[in-house]
Amino acid sequence: MPAFEYLPGNGQAVAAPSEKAFMYRSIYVLFWVTIFLPAMGVAATLQINPTTTLGAQTSNNTSAADAFVSQSNGNLGPSNISKLDVHSLLYPGSHTKVFAHLMLWFGGANHMNVGYKSTDPAQVKRQILDMIDRGIDGVTIDWYGPNNTAIDQATKVVMAEAEAHPGFKFAVMIDQGAIKQNLCSGCTAQQTFIQLLQYVEDKYFPSPAYFRIDGSPVVTNFDIDRVYQVDWTAAKAALATNPSFIFQDSSGFNHVLADGSYSWVMPTTSDFGMSYLTDFYQTGLQFPQKETVGATYKGFNDTLAAWGSKRMMGQQCGQTWLQTFAKANSFYDSTTQLDLLQLVTWNDYEEGTEIESGIDNCVSVSTSVAGDSLSWKITGQENTVDHYTPYISSDGQNLMPLNDLATGQHALNMCSYSLAAGNYTLFVQAVGKASFKNQISAPAHYSPHCTSRKVRTTKLFLKLSAPVTTIVPGKAAKIDIAVTSDTGSFDAPVWFSCSNVPDELTCNFAPSVITPNSATGSSVLTISASNAPHRPRSKRQKVPITASWFILGIAGFAWIELKLNRVNRKVISRSRVASLWVVAAILLSSCGGGVSTQPNLVSSTGGKDYTITITGVSGTIQASTTQTITIQ
Repeated sequence: MPAFEYLPGNGQAVAAPSEKAFMYRSIYVLFWVTIFLPAMGVAATLQINPTTTLGAQTSNNTSAADAFVSQSNGNLGPSNISKLDVHSLLYPGSHTKVFAHLMLWFGGANHMNVGYKSTDPAQVKRQILDMIDRGIDGVTIDWYGPNNTAIDQATKVVMAEAEAHPGFKFAVMIDQGAIKQNLCSGCTAQQTFIQLLQYVEDKYFPSPAYFRIDGSPVVTNFDIDRVYQVDWTAAKAALATNPSFIFQDSSGFNHVLADGSYSWVMPTTSDFGMSYLTDFYQTGLQFPQKETVGATYKGFNDTLAAWGSKRMMGQQCGQTWLQTFAKANSFYDSTTQLDLLQLVTWNDYEEGTEIESGIDNCVSVSTSVAGDSLSWKITGQENTVDHYTPYISSDGQNLMPLNDLATGQHALNMCSYSLAAGNYTLFVQAVGKASFKNQISAPAHYSPHCTSRKVRTTKLFLKLSAPVTTIVPGKAAKIDIAVTSDTGSFDAPVWFSCSNVPDELTCNFAPSVITPNSATGSSVLTISASNAPHRPRSKRQKVPITASWFILGIAGFAWIELKLNRVNRKVISRSRVASLWVVAAILLSSCGGGVSTQPNLVSSTGGKDYTITITGVSGTIQASTTQTITIQ
């Protein structure tokens, strides 16, 4: 006999819900609870899911040979280095193409043994993949002509590998030594030079990976005019194509047929080449129609080269590398772009300019744990560090990153994470700026002592110094952000971010993360307006994603009810009504986090008004406020 229940209102007894129907409803409600409870901010124990290992964060991740060892001229042994995009060291909004100067003479008896052969396709592949990982756009090859069989063979290997990576380019630099090595019997330097150009035109220009400017293949040279007298006009006339010639130094811009000029490392200068670069960039700006190829380098030391003359330019623990980028940034910006930048060099180990194995920043990191606070100290100059990454491990070998923290922050409240009781190992890695060596601390042991109650119940508040700001295109405004809590003190890090930002604006925080350590803490938000014309923005508000889920959820529940009530679809029991309300409550509690497009509104002053959202997050705590921006 089926069970019956009495429903008030109609006096009829109907069959009670079957176990199968109950199961369907339970599964349906459970599904939505699973989907939406996390969005409602319910704290859960942090699961340790390793994504890397200690070995991976300390072993060689470059194309330098594992067998290579550190040298007295400043070259690092194979290291674990930062693979941050090299463009990150350039000015904001940079479109500059970055090329690495590549030597392909290793593996022969007349050059230093660096542990690999430049003709090895596997090594060339490792090098190009390493360059791509670092954001490098291409290579300039120091070429000695077809009579130098090894270098020419290696150049063809580079060409083939570059063609396998769309977007990665190569170009040929004809070294002055190529004329001597390819001088035929009875030939003049002029005739030999023409033959070299014709060979490059025949063998390399046709490659889809060959670097071109406005359709013209690019050729540079090294010291040809300093050693030989060459008629460049006659040489160009002997070619079927119309290449772009890039010459050297500031004087190169005035060279006959010059389509541009490149700068280089000047080891004999007393100011690390800064005055040379200043003159070069100032001259380049006077020739906006020509290509300006800047230079960055870590230093110079040819004491280990067979031809060396004891020329040395110190690396300054990475400061020389940063200074050369800063020099370029002092002349160029998003409105005045530097055309090209050459890294001097990728792998000239003999003159101590190579960056293949990484750049030593002389930094070390030490950690300590006091209660539930992880802290660290750094030796060396922090301006070579991009950020810190704390790792947590259950076994000391398999690591999970906790977060990326801005430089200047040297502590982390572990109570920001809901950890199960147990013993953990913590590490802190100082992730270097582009191509710098990464440094990781010794392990620190930690056992949680905190409860997460304080973190979950504390409320944060953001206060802006100017909630409404007017900005002129091309300019920026600075706004102070104060952080307060309802408990009177807060010692966990707070991360800042912007959202709902239109194309015309960019947001930057300094710093982007703070640890108040008291009732207040502050950061400075810089909002910049571009000179680009306003793009039309949609005025239509999108339906919030969670509202769509709500509609879908109710429709789905109604469908199940109809399927389960084929006999009498007008009868709805108290249990079904209750189930419906549970689903509705869960879905409605999440409605409000939907995404909407930013309307393009005309202000009362005739400008464009935008409202952006500024958010501060610390663990499971979040606070938001809005900022109104008028672009005049």
